[in-house]
Amino acid sequence: MSPRRSFRLTSTFKEFFANERAGAIVLILCTIVSLVLANTAFGPSYVKFFHSYLGPLSVEHWINDGLMAIFFLVIGLELEREIISGELSDLKKALLPIFAAIGGILVPAGIHFFFNNGTPSQSGVGIPMATDIAFAVGVLALIGNRVPASLKVFLVALAVIDDLGAIIVIAVFYTSELAVGYLIGAIGVALLLLAFNHFFRIMSLVPYLIGGTVMWYLMLKSGVHATIAGVLLAFTIPFSAKQDDADSPSHKLEHFLHKPVAFIILPIFALANTGLMIGSNWASELGSANSLGILIGLGFGKPLGIFLVSFIVVTVGLCRLPLDLNWKHIIGAGMLGGIGFTMSIFITNLAFPGQQEMIDSSKMAIFIASVFSGAIGLLWLNLFGQPNNDDDDPDTMDYDDE
Repeated sequence: MSPRRSFRLTSTFKEFFANERAGAIVLILCTIVSLVLANTAFGPSYVKFFHSYLGPLSVEHWINDGLMAIFFLVIGLELEREIISGELSDLKKALLPIFAAIGGILVPAGIHFFFNNGTPSQSGVGIPMATDIAFAVGVLALIGNRVPASLKVFLVALAVIDDLGAIIVIAVFYTSELAVGYLIGAIGVALLLLAFNHFFRIMSLVPYLIGGTVMWYLMLKSGVHATIAGVLLAFTIPFSAKQDDADSPSHKLEHFLHKPVAFIILPIFALANTGLMIGSNWASELGSANSLGILIGLGFGKPLGIFLVSFIVVTVGLCRLPLDLNWKHIIGAGMLGGIGFTMSIFITNLAFPGQQEMIDSSKMAIFIASVFSGAIGLLWLNLFGQPNNDDDDPDTMDYDDE
């Protein structure tokens, strides 16, 4: 029998997990407030405020293209950390969440495409692809130490890779008219920042943040969604697994931004994008091809894709489950993966520009599917989430040393 190796969760990961849990609670409260306000006498004024212009862009546009670029910067920093020193740094351990995320992207997209192929709502195929990290982790955190540490790491790694897939989809499929000159300029700035990192070893964050701002503007003007600049910027900022985390510019920036993103930027995004005025025909809209694609894609396609692909790659020997996980845990993680919310709403706005009725019906389907996924995932893991081993330390992960 192969010996067992134990790994402890890092303090950085535990801090990240705690912030996501608390941020999810704030996000839920802001969503409730936004829905209530939108359906009172103040509703029209509330919605109108976010569509009013502040300079060249509307308030909603500043939030979705500006503030959300910072959110994507944090996503990029998290992905960089996972690749260099986290769960994704070891290929054997990384393969399972990578394959699971691929299944969780392709199956929901396939379901939406099945219902909407050749229709005006076909552009919504990316909506059920994404997982909301904050909400998924927040629900898992409600279960506490009754689930194994490996499941927390698996879900976070899966959600980060899932969001990377959504970012690629946004960049490739939701780009409006392309201004090549501006795009070349944005790529040039990214290459310059990479040179600052790898050739000149500049460790100050100032030139990276200034360059990132310029890159954001050029990306906005290029037609590629400006939030992509946040992800590109993340991968230009110095980070080394050989450094103490506290001395890494990437870690410093992530540590500085995580709370503002969790407690300010995402709640503002929720207030601006969930002010849904619920009409009398909201239930009938759930039967539309687009809504069915979202509901079934998130609610059933996500867990099916995550479980099915994970089972196949483990069965054929490409990777293995951590010793404290079983297939019931993977099914539960797949259910939580169906919480699309932030990323799904974000893609909805890109998929149906100027089509408010389609946006509203999509958001309603996202709300229902996300609540269903969170509730069923919470119930499932409460019933079947106990670790396989008898280790009393909730922060320890066990792997087969083979």
